[in-house]
Amino acid sequence: MTDQKVFRFLIYAVLTFTLIYLLNLTGFVFKPIGTLLAAIAVPVIGAGFLYYITNPFVNLLEKIKVPRLLAIIIVFLLIIVVIVISVYFIIPPIQDQINSLAESGPDIQQWIEEMINIWRNGQEFIPESVQNAIDNMVDNIGQYTEQMATSVFSFLGAFFSFLFSFILIPFFLFFMLKDREKFIPFITNFFSESKAESLTRLLKNINETLGSFIQGQALVSLSVGIMLLIGYLIVGLDYALIFAVFALFMNLIPYLGPWLSAIPAVVVGFFQDPMTGVWTAVVMIVAQQIESNLIEPNIMGKVLKIHPLTVVIIILAAGAIIGFVGLIFAVPAYAVIKTIVTHFYQAYKKTRPVGKKNIW
Repeated sequence: MTDQKVFRFLIYAVLTFTLIYLLNLTGFVFKPIGTLLAAIAVPVIGAGFLYYITNPFVNLLEKIKVPRLLAIIIVFLLIIVVIVISVYFIIPPIQDQINSLAESGPDIQQWIEEMINIWRNGQEFIPESVQNAIDNMVDNIGQYTEQMATSVFSFLGAFFSFLFSFILIPFFLFFMLKDREKFIPFITNFFSESKAESLTRLLKNINETLGSFIQGQALVSLSVGIMLLIGYLIVGLDYALIFAVFALFMNLIPYLGPWLSAIPAVVVGFFQDPMTGVWTAVVMIVAQQIESNLIEPNIMGKVLKIHPLTVVIIILAAGAIIGFVGLIFAVPAYAVIKTIVTHFYQAYKKTRPVGKKNIW
């Protein structure tokens, strides 16, 4: 019986859950480690994201006989140019639109309340539970608005509190680009030759998975942001730049992000003019159809190979457990875990004795 995979699987499962339970009991021991990891998480994750975005440009410059160090310097100069352009030409109009939108907040709130009342008065029969939910929502719209504003300012406060960590990102990025080929040999140097070869393949697969996902998702998000900005400007939507930039960042959350970013744009569009709201919704639907049918399949379709329903379930579960951070990192984390499991499963199949029956 001990030779059967079912028995071994149950033993491994029990040991795994026992280990998790013990780690939970002794969590205070690992708290300093968690604090240390949290302190370096921002520069490492930020530099890692920029690494996968900029590394193709460095490789392209190397192909045309540009020394790698000079190629890295050129990429850093391009990043500085992008930052300067953003500071002088993009951030000021966004700030002006945010201030204008904040001033219009009470009017938008009142309009939402009126629309809900009009809809409610036009209904002959509304279940009591629905009626109570609507009344509660209408009575607390002001409170929800204040909570949203508080959340935004809390986010901004946290952002500026981590600003120092962002200063370290260029240093991490420089050494990631410069010494990228030294990382895997450094890790595999501690293992035997056979295990080092297997670990090298695994790390290369993880690197390829992360690189393809981040580069693809960034390109998809940028494409959607540009399409929405053009569409919003054509239909005359107020605060078009804000909603386009918001959609660009929300699109980093696969499948759910684009639709979540559409809600405030459509609401403001209807507040501005009913037809503007309709055309805003049309622009959003057209942009999403182009993305899901043309852009994303060609860029992301061959990378993840994950069913859309699986992605949505992963995002919802991670968001409920971790919060907003889980929404962003759930899919790439799942892709990495899937790569690791696939690697070890294939290694197991190669080492399984020939002719042994599979009891599954």
